[in-house]
Amino acid sequence: MIVAGLTGGIATGKSTVSNFLSDAGARIIDADKIAREVVEPGTPAYDEICSFFGEEILQPDGDIDRERLGDIIFNDSDKKKRLDAIVHPRVFERSAALIAEIAAREPDAVVILDIPLLLEANMDRDLAEVIVVYVPEALQLQRLMARDGIDEKAAMARIRSQIPIEEKRKRATCIIDNSGSRSACRQQALKILDRLRQKGN
Repeated sequence: MIVAGLTGGIATGKSTVSNFLSDAGARIIDADKIAREVVEPGTPAYDEICSFFGEEILQPDGDIDRERLGDIIFNDSDKKKRLDAIVHPRVFERSAALIAEIAAREPDAVVILDIPLLLEANMDRDLAEVIVVYVPEALQLQRLMARDGIDEKAAMARIRSQIPIEEKRKRATCIIDNSGSRSACRQQALKILDRLRQKGN
């Protein structure tokens, strides 16, 4: 079984690439989805987050207001580190369990760990490949402002909370340049998936 990591910067199109790979038969482990599950009300991580950040980060129904929490951590690196320390170990644990389940069921599967903070969390060490979805920062900024309806200052705070996209590009073993068309992006993704399948044979 081959396990590769998929990452990129915010608004570079990582989710689009993840969907292309999934449609072509790769098994995707979505760290964002797991991160939401491990902080649901009633979980230990939820209690720790409420205890540290206070109840003002909750929505009326008791769920964590991700947007409000994001505004706090994107402007305070110490608070971001604290949140990461609560959430990351649980995400790693759940991801490892899912990899083991897939390995038992489909020993020749290509598994893609879809993790926005793959490099920030140093999760790239034992992977067959590190795939980075890349666009130049100027385009990243433009897309993020349009996608989230935020101003340049707020968009830059989010971009700066991650490793710069040029640095991620240097640490990649495979690069998907998503500054062109959707079909060009898809072709690059499928080519990488073929390479991973050949590696597993």
